[in-house]
Amino acid sequence: MGVAIITDVARFSGAPPVKAKAEKAARDFEGVLLGSLLESLQKTFAGTPGGESSENDSYAAMGAEALASAMAARGGIGIAQMIMHQWRQTKVPGVS
Repeated sequence: MGVAIITDVARFSGAPPVKAKAEKAARDFEGVLLGSLLESLQKTFAGTPGGESSENDSYAAMGAEALASAMAARGGIGIAQMIMHQWRQTKVPGVS
């Protein structure tokens, strides 16, 4: 009887399953990669005469990070999907 109670508590504890955690990790990873890419693109193409102040750099970095997170949350460019596919192929427990 004690084992059944522990299993029920674990099932209803609100802890996300392994698959949900893996999907979130893959999306977060894609968001970080996209953020890095967008930030470098922004620095490359947004050169202003006389240089930028540190405030402008901070706002530009925050904007790139927000855009990257939004893109990754909506499917991004497919990196998260490739990661999940690879995890399924390697039979990571709880992901398939």
